[in-house]
Amino acid sequence: MKRVFRTLLICILSVVAFCIQAQEKEQLVLIDTNMGKIKVKLFNDTPLHRDNFIKNVQEKRYDGTLFHRVVKHFMIQGGDFSSVGATAETALGKDSLDYSVPAEIIYPKYFHKKGMLCAARPSDDENPEKVSSPAQFYISTGKFYTAMELDKMEAEKEIKFTPEQRDAYMREGGVPHLDGEYTIFGEVVSGIKIVDKIQYVEKTTADRPVKDIIVKSMTLVDK
Repeated sequence: MKRVFRTLLICILSVVAFCIQAQEKEQLVLIDTNMGKIKVKLFNDTPLHRDNFIKNVQEKRYDGTLFHRVVKHFMIQGGDFSSVGATAETALGKDSLDYSVPAEIIYPKYFHKKGMLCAARPSDDENPEKVSSPAQFYISTGKFYTAMELDKMEAEKEIKFTPEQRDAYMREGGVPHLDGEYTIFGEVVSGIKIVDKIQYVEKTTADRPVKDIIVKSMTLVDK
């Protein structure tokens, strides 16, 4: 009888563990561009941004949009729905949706090391609550920092980087001055070389690539 009870208990615990693991599984999104494929995972502890991004992907809203703003050693930005088929003269960067996403800034757990998926937003003077765009996003690229540069930034901003931040900014690069200011809701898990290819393309004075960088499709994937 004890053996049966023990077996039953093990089975129940295994099911519970499986359910917890399933709940914690992070959704993957494949961004297929005309320069290559980028795969990102979406964080479960930023559920408002995760679910909003998934909704946009499922509704195919990103398909055909451009990476309309690219700044070397800083970030690549996309998600403007009006960029689909936009001419070279079209001004891009404004949202066409009439809502915003409340900030979900989880700092210092998530910080702007290279390859982080972040929500764009209006500037502080018109957006003190740091709410996010419902559509536009950017992937951080940044640059490598020395220990001396990070020390100087800490002194000037009266902040303290965690050991993980310092290591990432020195070994991987990133954009530390954006930390705590924008919601980070995902991370590149493959295709960072494509991100690099995009950040180095020729651009206009408005930081728009001369040759369109097109998101051919975005799809939810399992692996």
